[in-house]
This record gives sequence, C-alpha cells and structure tokens, in this order.
Amino acid sequence: MLDSIEFLGGSCLRRPQNLVLTPARITIVAAKPLAVLGFPGLNSGKSRGLFCRAFDAKAVEGEVFSVTSSSKSDVDYLGESTKGDLNVKQEHLEAFGLDGQAALDGPIEEIATMEAKSAETLLTELGIADPFSLRHSPRGIFCSRTLNLRSISAIGYDMDYTLVHYNVMAWEGRAYDYGMANLRSMGFPVDGLEFEPNLVIRGLVMDKERGNLVKADRFGYVKRAMHGTKMLSTRAVSEIYGRELVDLRKEGRWEFLNTLFSVSEAVMFMQMVDRLDEGAVPAELGRLDYKGLFKAVSKALFRAHVEGQLKSEIMAEPERFVEPDPELPLALLDQKEAGKRLLLITNSDYHYTNKMMHHAFNKFLPNDKGWRDLFDMVIVSARKPEFFQMSHPLYEVVTSDGLMRPCFRAHSGGLYSGGSAQMVEKSLDIHGDEILYVGDHIFTDVSQSKVHLRWRTALICRELEDEFNALIHSRSHRAALIKLIQQKEVVGDLFNQLRLALQRRTKGRPAQTLAATNLDDQELTESMQKLLIVMQRLDQKIAPMLEADGELFNRRWGYLSRAGLWDKSHLTRQIEKYADIYTSRVSNFLPYTPFMYFRSQEQTLAHDSRSYSSRDINGVAVDDLQ
Repeated sequence: MLDSIEFLGGSCLRRPQNLVLTPARITIVAAKPLAVLGFPGLNSGKSRGLFCRAFDAKAVEGEVFSVTSSSKSDVDYLGESTKGDLNVKQEHLEAFGLDGQAALDGPIEEIATMEAKSAETLLTELGIADPFSLRHSPRGIFCSRTLNLRSISAIGYDMDYTLVHYNVMAWEGRAYDYGMANLRSMGFPVDGLEFEPNLVIRGLVMDKERGNLVKADRFGYVKRAMHGTKMLSTRAVSEIYGRELVDLRKEGRWEFLNTLFSVSEAVMFMQMVDRLDEGAVPAELGRLDYKGLFKAVSKALFRAHVEGQLKSEIMAEPERFVEPDPELPLALLDQKEAGKRLLLITNSDYHYTNKMMHHAFNKFLPNDKGWRDLFDMVIVSARKPEFFQMSHPLYEVVTSDGLMRPCFRAHSGGLYSGGSAQMVEKSLDIHGDEILYVGDHIFTDVSQSKVHLRWRTALICRELEDEFNALIHSRSHRAALIKLIQQKEVVGDLFNQLRLALQRRTKGRPAQTLAATNLDDQELTESMQKLLIVMQRLDQKIAPMLEADGELFNRRWGYLSRAGLWDKSHLTRQIEKYADIYTSRVSNFLPYTPFMYFRSQEQTLAHDSRSYSSRDINGVAVDDLQ
C-alpha cells in the first residue's frame, strides 16, 4: 500500500477557496511519470484538469485519504511521531483500476531519481520554491533537532519581536531615552550621551562585577571584551579572563543578552561605566561599584517600561515602531487551516497586545478576518518564564476595554490573563511534544518551555538575515585567511620536526630519520631561522585579518553565531541546546507549508575523515565556507 498521496498533474495544486486540508505528506508527481501509474493520457493540460475535478473537498478529506491519528500513530526511523501523516486509501486506488505496487516496479533508487527530477521541474514550472533551496537563504528555517511539523497539534507564539517585529532603532531608542531620563532624575550624569545600537549585539554577556561586556565561545571562554565603551586588547582579555569561564547560572554576576529588548539596557550600562570610571557620578549617590550601577540602570529602564509612557507612545503611532510583514498572517492562516490550534502567549497586557496585533495582522488577512480569528486561545500578562513553571490565578478578559473576571478553566476561543502552561495543556488535551512554542527569548520562551514541559521549540532571531548576507560577502576574505593559516600549519609542521631533530642532536641521539640525522648543523639552524621569520610574518598578516573577520556584521563583536574563525558562540550553543528549529521571522514558515518535515543536518566531529584538511585551498577551505 502506498503511504503517501500523489497529486497527478500541476493543476491539482490549486487550493479551492474553502478547502481545509489536514496535515499531510505530499509527493508531487509531474507529467512524465504518469504512464508509470497507468494514466498515459493524463499528460495534457485538459486531462489533468478533468482528473483534478474528481478531487472535491469531501473526497480529499475522507474518501481518498486517511490521516494518522494520535491513537494510531507510530514513530518513524528517525524517532518522530507519524501523527498527522496523510495516507491514500487502497480502495480508492482500486476504484481507478490501480495497483498500489504498480508505481514501484523496478529498483526504487531509479524510481526515486526520476520522481525527484520531475518534482523539481514541476516546482520550477509552478514558481514554488524548493524547501531545500530555502535552507541556503537568509529566510531559511534551520534545524537543530529533527521535527515533524505534521505531528504538531498546537503552535504557541510569543508576540514582541516574534509575531510583532519592532524597528530596533525606534523602539529601543525610545526605551533608551526614557531610561536615561529616569537616570537623570535619580542624579546620574547623562548629558551628551546618545543611543548607539551597534555598540552591542544579542548573545553578549554583561559582567556586572567588572563593568565589562564579553563575548564567550560555546565552552564559556571569553574571546572578546569591552570595558565601558572601549574594546579590550586580546592580551587584556587573556589577563582578566584567562582562568575564568562565563557561567550563566551565576545570575548575580552574569547577565545574558537574550533578546533585542536587552540592547537599550546594555548600551546604558556600558556608557554609565565610562561615567563612573571618569569620577563623574556624584558622591551623593553613594559609593557605587559596577554591580550597584547595573542595578540603577535596570531600575531606570524598568520604570520606563512599567510607567506606561513608552507603550502609550508606541500605541499612538504603531506604524513608526512596527515593521510590517504581509506574509506573516498568511503563514498562520495556513497553519490554522491545516488543523493546528494556534495560541498567543505574551507577557504584554491586553490593551497593548490588542493594538499591536490589530496593526500587524488585520490589514493583511482575507475576508475581513481579524487577528483573534487565528487563535484558539490568547493569554496576555502571562508572566513568563513563571508561566512554564508554576500556576498563577487565571482571569478571563470579558470586555473590549479589558474588564476581567476570575475563572478556573480556559476554553477554546477564549482570551485570558495569567494562568499556566499546564492549564493550557489540560484545556486543549494535548501535551509535551505535540506543542511547538515559538519565541525570540532564549530563556523566557525557548529553554523554559523545553526544560519544564518538553514542548518543541522554535527561536526567532531577526539578525540571522544580516549575518547570512555578511557571511556571503566575506567569503573571499575568509578564503584568503584560511589559506594563510593552512600555509602556516605546513611551515610550522616542518619547523617542529626540525626543532625535534635539533633537540635529539643536543642530547646525542639520532633524529627521526637518517636524512634528518645527516643534516649539517649550519643548514639545520638556518632552516629553522628562516621558518621562524616566515611564521612571524604570517602572524602579522593573520592577526588583523582574524580581527576583521565578521566586521561586515558588527565591527566590534563579529558574527552573532561565531566566536573566532571556526568556533561557535555561546549564543549558538544555547540555540542548539534549546531550540529545535530557528529562523529570522515567523513568516518564513509560509513557503515550507504546515506539513514540513525538518531534518537536522549531520554534525561534523573532530575525528570525521573529512574534518581533516588538505593543504589545498580548493579542498577543505571551500567546504568550510559552505
């Protein structure tokens, strides 16, 4: 029996106006292989259209296909649930005079090759992007842990910087302005300071004890650091942090920049460190250390957020702060029509949520739909991350002006405040890995829903688009840098062998080989001197090139995802650990469809045979860049 549905002909891909498709695995078969299935006359456009009309909505949903339910689902060879897979009914094939095995005559490798080529051709003719090609674009969805989207019953979304993306310069700039105004009222010297968003990037860590901002690699070793607004030299970084690891569990010292909301806070803190070092902070404020200064900055920014002036300004002019994304509502509409139950779970209050979602969604939705029509449940003032760990009182929002009343159970279609993730699971009768949660905050959204509930997770990181483009434009620089490093490795290997030969000679022992033992003393010494000079000159060339690597993304900190030429950043390690998939924006789901099977890529290990580089820049260097 066939385990997938084959749409015969391109015209069948047109979705009727009111058709609701259940989650499916779809194999598209182009015109050429139709003869294999016993329909040689269906190659014409007219025949394809006639055949397609046989698939009305009811037939598609019930007579032709069956959907694997939770009770009948199994796990596939990658360990993913098969729930939501679409299966073709054998009796329907027989009604058309087809044997399910007819399409499988001959070696499956040959059939698969033919079908894959035909599928690519048909996708091109239809103007539909191939999901494989999307992985190699700034708008791709990247997979850390294999995820079958068909098996997901509910998708929860955060709002700020997830469903609603803000212009960072505008939003964080105003947050900075209000925060600095609060610092001024507290007596801090802030005159002459301006918002500098390029001073920091997401994924950095504030050292509240030393007044530093640092970038750590995946192991926690500090690779770059800034004291105040001044970058520290490599030597200074080594002296300060050489024996120390960044440990995010020590919250009293380290503050991780999880989200773009952290930008204004980090800029304020770094600038005020300069003022503190200059002795400009008045003595009346007491003897402040860097940790005390951080508390003052956090308090000033917290007041900016909770006093309401900032959000009132944004609600009055949302078009000034929100970046429109017309494809975003359509992506969610596809998910809802595919049978996913959509949830909005945000820490923002009802009034702000309603205003932002109305602005971002309603003008792009068809048939006079509103943003509330997309969601089976909306929870505002959720108090994440506690929302994923414990239960808070639940209130139902019952009027358009936000009037609330206590309630004890959430229902589909409701709008609530507070509650808990466990309450959501109980209300929807779905649990754990049947729920995908999508957010922009590594800790508040992704890690907590993963650790405490085993929900599947997706991280939204808008900066990925700029980083992807920066990596593309830096290929020639990185290729030249890798070539120099490989040349130094060759020279260094020879130098080390000659050094060992000299060491053995001074101890009266033979060198590694007879030829090395017979080397003239002067020849050995001069060769080593020459090689040392070459390596020193290479170092002079390599060091500034390494420093410049990543400056197309950020001239101070380099790439978001990397800490050095080959190593991953601490942020990347967090993403890999907690996010099953990650991407730059929610609308990137649109071309992938709600039925996508995201498969994680092979993880290269140090002992993999292809990990070892040849000396040729056309070999490994090119592979590394890819």
